[in-house]
Amino acid sequence: MSADTLTAHRPRLLGRTVVNTVVGIAVLYTLLPVLWLVLAASKNRDALFSSNFFSLSDFSFVQNLRDLFAMDGGLYGRWYTNSLLYAVLGAAISALVSVACGYAFDKYRFRHKEKAFGLVLAAVMVPQTVLALPLYLMASATGVVDTFWAVFIPVLFNPFGVYLGRIFSQGYVPDEVLEAARVDGAGELTTYVRVSLRMLGPGLVTVFLFQLTAIWNNFFLPMVMLSDEKLYPVSLGLYTWNSSATVSPEYYPVVIMGSLLAVLPLILAFILLQRFWKSGLTAGSVK
Repeated sequence: MSADTLTAHRPRLLGRTVVNTVVGIAVLYTLLPVLWLVLAASKNRDALFSSNFFSLSDFSFVQNLRDLFAMDGGLYGRWYTNSLLYAVLGAAISALVSVACGYAFDKYRFRHKEKAFGLVLAAVMVPQTVLALPLYLMASATGVVDTFWAVFIPVLFNPFGVYLGRIFSQGYVPDEVLEAARVDGAGELTTYVRVSLRMLGPGLVTVFLFQLTAIWNNFFLPMVMLSDEKLYPVSLGLYTWNSSATVSPEYYPVVIMGSLLAVLPLILAFILLQRFWKSGLTAGSVK
């Protein structure tokens, strides 16, 4: 191999080395907390604060799991069920609503459409914590504070999902297909349900995953809306236990075990739906 060829390959190899190094650091940064969580979940209370934390002795995974679901009368199981209802059902409804709104913005003409869509984009920029107090006042006026609906209803509407729904509609639903369906005598609702919605499957899954993650990790809104512990999601419930652990150290192992179980639904959802999610992220990139 000539010297010119070696010189040409050096920048390329150097670039690959830098990229691989950055990727490796990013992977370690992501996985190390999860690995620590798995290891800590297998430790008893004394081993958590001992100097030999990384040893494989003092294995108490099963006992910590039992203590988790027995603590405070089995509240964790109730919190987990609440989170599944808030997140799975809320994300499914939110995805359907968001994609339908995005489809309407893309395929229909109406007055002030772009101005209305501009408001949707502006709403994307508003932090959710800013909306917590107005939502609380509205919930208080309607009498739904400290109920399931106080947390469930606000998560059904997602401006970012509407934006994604329009992008997916532009990338996946050709206007020619809609025209052909209308020529065949299909109404607008029939065309959307039987034709467009099937094409928008990857978009629905993508919006669902984004919203599922957001609702599952939602903390501030439930903290503002709820005072009944039986209605808490996992995030708020573990926070209350962690606050109590400073006084009652027996909460530490169950908080760690509960945190480990809390990440499993999101991991499972991404593993099962990643094929649709990956295809959904490329919507509109290739014409």
